[in-house]
Amino acid sequence: MEDRHTARDGRKHLSYPQLDCEMRGGRVSSGEDRKLWPRPLAKKWTVMLFLGTCLLFCARMAMPICSVSMAASFHWSKIDSGLVLGGFFWGYCFTQILGGHASDKVGGERVLFASAASWSLITAVTPLLAHLGSHTLALMTLARFLMGLTQGVFFPSLASLCSQRVLEGERGFLMSAMNSGANLGALAAGGMGSLMLEEYGWESLFYSIGALAGLWALVVWLCLLKGVEVPPRQKAPKDPQRSLSRWLSLVKKPPVWAMIFAHMCHNSSSYTLLSWLPTYFKESFPHASGWVYNVVPWAVAIPSALAGGYFSDALIRQGYGVSLVRKIMQFFAMGVSSMFILLLSGDVSFPSAVTFISAAIGLSNFSSGGVTVNVQDLSPSCAGALYGFMNMMGAFTGLVFVSLSGFLIEAKLSWATVFSLVSLVNVSGLAVFIVFGDARRVDLQDYTPLVHI
Repeated sequence: MEDRHTARDGRKHLSYPQLDCEMRGGRVSSGEDRKLWPRPLAKKWTVMLFLGTCLLFCARMAMPICSVSMAASFHWSKIDSGLVLGGFFWGYCFTQILGGHASDKVGGERVLFASAASWSLITAVTPLLAHLGSHTLALMTLARFLMGLTQGVFFPSLASLCSQRVLEGERGFLMSAMNSGANLGALAAGGMGSLMLEEYGWESLFYSIGALAGLWALVVWLCLLKGVEVPPRQKAPKDPQRSLSRWLSLVKKPPVWAMIFAHMCHNSSSYTLLSWLPTYFKESFPHASGWVYNVVPWAVAIPSALAGGYFSDALIRQGYGVSLVRKIMQFFAMGVSSMFILLLSGDVSFPSAVTFISAAIGLSNFSSGGVTVNVQDLSPSCAGALYGFMNMMGAFTGLVFVSLSGFLIEAKLSWATVFSLVSLVNVSGLAVFIVFGDARRVDLQDYTPLVHI
């Protein structure tokens, strides 16, 4: 595989671009050409990243799964439990941009390894911290905050890694595979957690996930990273004022803020559904089996994510414009999925509700071939940092909409209001992305927008 290649739209991609998006003469300044993964190595990394994403979500879900048992053991109130669970998201927001910057600078592989080694250790020692003294609530909140800090670098690093190491026509499938790993992790944590809680206690779940994640980090180091040299990079002059002006110029580009806005809307609707769907099913169908609505949607989401990534890459290989493909995938992720969400507003049976929500969650994963990978189209020279910024914004807006939805449920006593809000947010983000979205590089001086505002 050649180290330098030209995409369908005539763009030349360079290797290991500078973090601050140094631009000279309309091209990205780089000390060395980008080194794409050879196909055998790409397959190994894809498998390992899939497993890593699965374990990451297992560790993330451990506390929510065990929170009821832990609350009973340590006499936590609902407010106490919410404080512990919310600690993760505050930490998660803080390291998004930092993780992307570090990955653009030293390579996403090493940042992912350091992240996994850190959160695996935190997961494994969580039970020990819980029994360390009388300040259990503070220690568990701190542990969740640190978990968020260390996991916050993962997806920005993955975006940076994808832009540096993967061909444009293969990025959609890689990101979709990682999305499938996330869904599998949530599914595995729920199934394994339910069994281990009953048989061995809540501590066993943290110990087992921490050990598996530590083993994953060890295998990555020994088999994929040890002995591999980091390519030397050209040192750019440090000029905070110039660097800030470049970033301001970048985020003012219509395709960039369209992508950020669509990502924020998608995250807000996804966070809201993930947080409130169990309550919706429990209140609307009190006699239904809980495992059905906790398992079926995630089982559907795994093949849906893979299919979406394969479909987007296939369209690009067949000659369709990258921008058109991104918008098609986002139309399914935010437009068609909203149609199924709106169907939940009416009087539906339990099988119909499970079918509608499974379709909505499955289609929402098509975003991996749309907005999620669009950052690598627009600004491969600093894809990690830019993805970290938009993921941070998405996390904050997601938390706001989760709280707003709770208020609406309490005030209106109707789930139709929440489902209508989710659909409205989705459609708004989709409309902006379709009108202003693009897939041409914007980190070059010769960029001119297709849509003028």
